[in-house]
Amino acid sequence: MAAAEGAARQFLHALGVPTESESMRGTPGRMARAYAELFSPRPFDLTTFPNDEGYDELVLARSIPVRSVCEHHLLPFVGTAHVGYLPADRILGLSKLARVVEHFACRPQVQERLTKQIADWLQAQLAPKGVGVVIEAEHTCMTLRGVQATGSTTVTSSLQGLLRHDPRSRGEFLALTGRAAVS
Repeated sequence: MAAAEGAARQFLHALGVPTESESMRGTPGRMARAYAELFSPRPFDLTTFPNDEGYDELVLARSIPVRSVCEHHLLPFVGTAHVGYLPADRILGLSKLARVVEHFACRPQVQERLTKQIADWLQAQLAPKGVGVVIEAEHTCMTLRGVQATGSTTVTSSLQGLLRHDPRSRGEFLALTGRAAVS
């Protein structure tokens, strides 16, 4: 952390931002700790259970908060993820859907990769009949700088298995996420 704090101080000085005043003196340390927190997911154990009842309908966690940092500008992007799957032999502890989102979001990212990493991980861990992930986020690298497109959001999706190939399952997933099915 000492090296990160020193680098933050040098970075601010290189941009002409003084850090000598009482209110700015601690800023390099706070900046280093903030980025360390943004890049450190909490550990979790994957909890799955046998699907003893043979549940075969969609399991969907909606509006999971997403916060990450754009790998191109190191500025935050925030939004929500909708993550679902069609169970096969195993079902997942519901909190783990949010934990998986957090796990992959806690690093410099692009939204497209984040969406696919979540879907691929669930597919690999559960071997479900289908997986769907939709993320909608506002990128401050686009709203606060550059084009300054205030209020714009980016939507990405990754659909696998039946949620990709079966029109009824795809439509149900997209309807429940608030996204109309695209023909």
